[in-house]
Amino acid sequence: MQEEWDVVIVGGGPAGLSAALLLGRARRRVLLCDSGEHRNDRATAMHGFLTREGIAPAEFRRIARAELAAYPGIQVAPVAVTDAEACDAEGGFAVTLAGREAPLRTRRLLLATGLRDELPAIEGLDELYGRDVWHCPYCDGYERRDRPLAVHGAGHEAVRMALEVRGWSHDLVLCTDGSEIPERDRAKLRGLGIALRESPLVALEAAEGRLRGLRFADGSVLPRAGLFLSMPQRQRSELALKLGCTLTSGGLLRAGHDGSTAVKGLYTAGDSSPHLQMAIVAAAQGTMAAFAINADLLRQDLAAERRD
Repeated sequence: MQEEWDVVIVGGGPAGLSAALLLGRARRRVLLCDSGEHRNDRATAMHGFLTREGIAPAEFRRIARAELAAYPGIQVAPVAVTDAEACDAEGGFAVTLAGREAPLRTRRLLLATGLRDELPAIEGLDELYGRDVWHCPYCDGYERRDRPLAVHGAGHEAVRMALEVRGWSHDLVLCTDGSEIPERDRAKLRGLGIALRESPLVALEAAEGRLRGLRFADGSVLPRAGLFLSMPQRQRSELALKLGCTLTSGGLLRAGHDGSTAVKGLYTAGDSSPHLQMAIVAAAQGTMAAFAINADLLRQDLAAERRD
């Protein structure tokens, strides 16, 4: 592996892959580092991505990597990035890879590391997550349209998700584990026929690998065909914070529309920054960040040529 790169990309999902493609076409030397952990690893299919509707996430990545292989400037490495630090005034970084002692140098760094969902401690959830339990109704609601559904979460965010899911099913229950729901929100739910269950949800009941019902602390069981989770998220990687980036009140990285951060030479794309969290949007963000990175490098290159 070479020691110096134009761009190191951390993260091999739609954002990182799309960024690598555009930068490769711009004849940049690109190293894409993929740790093998992806937010949608548990999903059985991706939706809302034109020409790739319903594709398995792993198959999407396989096709993308095959397309990147056509560009000699791009290298994809199945490795995690364990550390990074700014190393010059021009926006460069020293990047350390897992299993490698000496750091690499890169002129620009793109973090496409995404988020980690904090799943609630509910018995049986792990076996069903990604099949009949999800976090995004736009991604998975259509396949369970007009079926008995539920939303689990706390506070206003759970109410907001319940109102969204109402577009896919009128047979809907919001499970709050007893968290406080203001009367104004309760009135909205009543007006739309969305039932409220406040007894804690303790287990998911399944048969033949599919969700059949929700079991509550009071012993009751509610038959359901799908469950959407309104749950906390956190940054999958601490690299951005270590390098000096800050977070929004929602825990997302502060960045410009092109992915540029307050740290010179550091960019971000994908779910880790404040945008709509969908694969096709992450891919678009990767392209926008790659465009900005190449423009940044081009200005630097042309200025150096004029000095020479």
